Amino acid sequence: MARRGAGTPLLLQLSLLLLLHLGGTLGCASVAVGSPFVPLGSTVTASCTIQRELCHGLEQGKVRISWMLDNKLVAGSQRQGPGGTEVSNLTLPRFNRTQAKLWCCVEWNGTKQRVGMAEIRAGYPPAKPLNLSCILNLGDYGLTCQWEQGTDSHLPTSVALKCAGSRAQVLTGCIPQGGHSHCTVPRRLLQLYRQMEIWVSATNALGTAESEHLRIDPMDVAKLDPPTLQSIQSIPFQTDCVALAWDVARGTEHMELQCELRYRTPEDAAWAVVTGIIGRAGTTQRCGFLFGTQYHFQMRCRRSSASPLAYWSEWSPGRNYTTHEKAPTGKLDAWWGAQLAEAEGWLDVQMRWKAPRRREANGRVLGYRVTLSSRRRGRDPTTICNTTHTQCNFSVPAGTRRVYLSAYNAAGESAATEVILLERKGQPLAGLRAVPGGERSLWVHWEAPPAPVAAYVLEWQRVTAEPGHCSACWQMERNGAATTALIQDGIEPFQRYNISLYPLYESAVGVPIHTTAYSQQKAPSHAPKLHLRRISKSEAELCWEPLPVEMQNGFITSYTIFWANSIADVASATVNPSLSSFVIRGLKPSTLYKVHIMASTAAGGTNGTTLTLVTTVLDDAEIQFLFLALALVFVLLMVLLICFQKNERMKEQLWPSVPDPANSSLGKWVPAAVPQVRDGRLLPAPSPHRAHGEGQQGAPPPPPAALPALPRPYVRQEGPGEPVQYARVGCAGYRGQRLLPEPGPRFYENLRGRGDGGGAGDWGFPEEPPATFPLLQGLRIGGAEELHEWR
Repeated sequence: MARRGAGTPLLLQLSLLLLLHLGGTLGCASVAVGSPFVPLGSTVTASCTIQRELCHGLEQGKVRISWMLDNKLVAGSQRQGPGGTEVSNLTLPRFNRTQAKLWCCVEWNGTKQRVGMAEIRAGYPPAKPLNLSCILNLGDYGLTCQWEQGTDSHLPTSVALKCAGSRAQVLTGCIPQGGHSHCTVPRRLLQLYRQMEIWVSATNALGTAESEHLRIDPMDVAKLDPPTLQSIQSIPFQTDCVALAWDVARGTEHMELQCELRYRTPEDAAWAVVTGIIGRAGTTQRCGFLFGTQYHFQMRCRRSSASPLAYWSEWSPGRNYTTHEKAPTGKLDAWWGAQLAEAEGWLDVQMRWKAPRRREANGRVLGYRVTLSSRRRGRDPTTICNTTHTQCNFSVPAGTRRVYLSAYNAAGESAATEVILLERKGQPLAGLRAVPGGERSLWVHWEAPPAPVAAYVLEWQRVTAEPGHCSACWQMERNGAATTALIQDGIEPFQRYNISLYPLYESAVGVPIHTTAYSQQKAPSHAPKLHLRRISKSEAELCWEPLPVEMQNGFITSYTIFWANSIADVASATVNPSLSSFVIRGLKPSTLYKVHIMASTAAGGTNGTTLTLVTTVLDDAEIQFLFLALALVFVLLMVLLICFQKNERMKEQLWPSVPDPANSSLGKWVPAAVPQVRDGRLLPAPSPHRAHGEGQQGAPPPPPAALPALPRPYVRQEGPGEPVQYARVGCAGYRGQRLLPEPGPRFYENLRGRGDGGGAGDWGFPEEPPATFPLLQGLRIGGAEELHEWR
């Protein structure tokens, strides 16, 4: 089954090949179209005719015809034609493809088989060629023409350059190759020195287009080789005229030529052109050149009888020439400042001047000379300054009112310019302002003073962090009626300039007026860095250093402070540019804030780095009050402590002194004699020495059974009536108790017998001891036993 399935497509292909081989598209089917080339977007009609007897395998059954435009099915109509043929017609209302294949198909064995095909191309008629121009090459005398092809027609188009001579015979001059839009007509097809008609023809299946016809003499469009400049010299000497000698290129000696000369200095951007130079070769003169100036000369030519379509030759190789010099002319603009010297009787002068203009310098200026008097015949004036710079500092005797300034070059010295050293005490101007005149210029406007002014002097200095002085940053306006001036020298964008204006009167120099300006502004290069000066629970004081003037890039219009907490509550405040600190109020206690500053000019703003700060829980005053309160409490406690230390009564009440029993007066007490009983008889009391443990040899032995422990009274050896201190368990305090006059052995007089542990009444003690006689129990002399008080 797999083999049979794999072989089925192969059998169908073999059958299709056999069908096409035996019948083919010519014998089995024929496809006809209205035109294989149609305008783009037009209607296309086609028909397909199937001859059943010529298509093997289609003799039986109904023939079904279908159409495919490239790979897309399109619907057509089918009918039965004469002679048993089947005909299908197709109409495509808008054919929008530039190229397509139209297939006629029949259904055979369940598949569509292509049995006929027609190719259709659509496009436009050829576009008209434009801008035809030709040039004759004198090397081989071939005429090369070029043109612009125009829009693409999407159809095969043949282009040819046509030409016709005086006999009106049309020839194909040349055919461009490789789709180019230029070709060369050979010399054999040209008629030199005669009018010829030349045009471009473009043809395709939809039509033909021709360019404008060009009627020229081929020699009129010949491009000559450039001439050669032979020599340049000044004639006569000490004038502003020069003579140039030139020669034509080889092969053009017999032609009448029309030539042009151009020249310029290295500083000039544009050329000065001299036209109307006629001749085959020779010399030409030109005047109006500057003295002592280098010029660059070039020349070109064409046939003088040429039409306006004729080509100029290329410019000749350049040639440099420097005109001769002569002494400088004109007056020099000078500006000065003067002050009394340290040496008495002398005046220090700082003088500046402008170099002469190029037309007045008449060459390269070698230096400048300042003298105290003008030059007179036969006598040289005293020179006080001779320099190659445009400034000089010198000293003159006090009272000197005039000095003389001159410039000199290799050809001589200019006439001296008188400089009057006027005093600066004249009337000042009413107002001065400066506005941008461009990226590198400033317009200065002022109000004229009531008094007549002879001239004005403008000074400008670039403002920098490090003070400097520009000696050339000034200019003189000699028109006393002027109220505006343009500054162009040394002006840079984004830089601040201080501008001063001095009015020059006949006998004095006016007091200057000042202003500042920028030719162009932009946002500051940096913003100031914020510093925290003080912070509390609701306020924060910030400060910053003003930006250096080089970083401002314009006039600072404002500072804007932005602050935000962690929940993105953003606030801002605008600060006057003259301030350098700001206090943020209304902050929340113990809250983190992020703060930054923006510096702004008229052209934009720049943000600074972020400062993070945290407000305090308490204000400084509250913290100081808290510390003060704690200090007061501490002082009060110390005072109370000192008072307690000094007051013995209070000390005894609050801090009782517990005595050491070993060192107390109890250690001096002597116990009283205890009566002893034997056989029911009361024995005499022992001596006090025995009471202290001093035994005797004849002492009777102790009783067999000891009596119950009884409280033993102790008496002090001091005299009667002395107060006794004793302690009471439970912090009862100390009390004073007076001893009985005598220990009172009488309390033991009623003791009967030894007893066997009976109560106090058995021994003759009262039921309760008197309150005035405390019995101390558990006291061991020399120890620290606990004291109990019995009442």
